[in-house]
Amino acid sequence: MNQQELIDLLPKIEEKLTLVVERNQGVIPYTTDEQGHYLDMTQQDPFWWTNGFWGGLLWQLYHLTKNDLFRQTAVQTEKTLAKNLVRAENLDHDNGFKWSLTAVARYRITGAQDAKNDGIIAAENLAGRFNLAGRFIRAWNDSGTGERSGGAIIDCLMNLPLLYWASAELNDPRFYQIAYAHAKTAQAHMVRPDGSVKHIIEFDPQTGEYLRSQGGQGYGHGSSWTRGQAWGIYGFALSYQYTQDRSFLATAQQIANYFIANIPATGLIPVDFRQPQAPWLEDSSAAAIAASGLITLAEDVDPADREIYLNAARRLLSTLAESSCDWRLETDNLLTKCTAAYHDEKREFPIIYGDYFFLEALEKLAGRDLNLW
Repeated sequence: MNQQELIDLLPKIEEKLTLVVERNQGVIPYTTDEQGHYLDMTQQDPFWWTNGFWGGLLWQLYHLTKNDLFRQTAVQTEKTLAKNLVRAENLDHDNGFKWSLTAVARYRITGAQDAKNDGIIAAENLAGRFNLAGRFIRAWNDSGTGERSGGAIIDCLMNLPLLYWASAELNDPRFYQIAYAHAKTAQAHMVRPDGSVKHIIEFDPQTGEYLRSQGGQGYGHGSSWTRGQAWGIYGFALSYQYTQDRSFLATAQQIANYFIANIPATGLIPVDFRQPQAPWLEDSSAAAIAASGLITLAEDVDPADREIYLNAARRLLSTLAESSCDWRLETDNLLTKCTAAYHDEKREFPIIYGDYFFLEALEKLAGRDLNLW
């Protein structure tokens, strides 16, 4: 598919997702049942880390169409998420995924002060996870055991825009400095010389000494989890845009070049670039995230490199549209073969963040995206 054919998918997505939103009022989805109908995370886990992507998808649709159905549903979703803000154990390194795409999005679009307030609360909590000794933002909670107090993950790069936003909004450099410091730590310890990335790294939380890496959600220790690669491309590209530190741009390119060099001939992205041939498992969310990140990266590289990244993004999106999308109006999801982790029992299924980044990337190609990062 050429770029115009990809852009022409947007009305098709609008048609489908209008029906999806109409029949899923009050629902915050993560995945679907066997019939392709959304399962409701407000019942299963209202504090789940992906719950902001539905709101983000809705704001992107509202920006694209000005259909008030999407705005109203996005606001409703944000209010459901608000219960996270009054329970400390439900605030973590993924505050950006939850509130950059919901409260901060609403504030940017409408100027609503209550939305700004929620975004600042989330940013304050995220900043409070910064470990001064190791200069990293701690990942998961551990109910007070301390077992996870030294952990950091590649995903967190995508949460840093919440801090950059808060710093600018409050004219308070501490948020910026924390985000910048974490990005430099990730750059130093998570990116291998070949451009592949580690998912999880661990520090001594008392001294800040780097201890080890862990396999995480990829095939194994030392492997190359593709969604982590995508987070790295996009996250470092965003940190470059906020800081103008050209080393972040170079790191984003390093990871992107590795990703592009390892795209299989089919164009379908595996869960891990170093996974065995059997079983061969796909992660269409990694393809969508990488595509959107590559388009953002292309905005800032030298003109001679721009088409390399745009061509790769278009190839990823074309393959998804032709091989890994469900275009039926009676089902709720778009992407069909997302995989959260290689060793999970359930693999290759719809996940909401795959749909979010697929739509976001297509809107970027059309020059009609809402930059929520």
